[in-house]
Amino acid sequence: MTLERAIRLLAGSFVIVSLLLYHFVSPWGLLLAAFVGLNLAQSSFTGFCPAESILRRLGVGGAGDTCSVTAPKASQE
Repeated sequence: MTLERAIRLLAGSFVIVSLLLYHFVSPWGLLLAAFVGLNLAQSSFTGFCPAESILRRLGVGGAGDTCSVTAPKASQE
């Protein structure tokens, strides 16, 4: 899994959890969705994403990325 996909999965999961908290527990659950949105917005302006740092330390999207695809080289005849 690439780092970008992992960040999207993490952000989407947090938003879904936030909506479930809102529906079943308390309206304060929407604060989690607001935090995720603000974090994504600041990341687009600054280029710094805390989740990216954490996931990179956990080894996500490293050199052993199994989903990376490279185009085959053309053979010269």
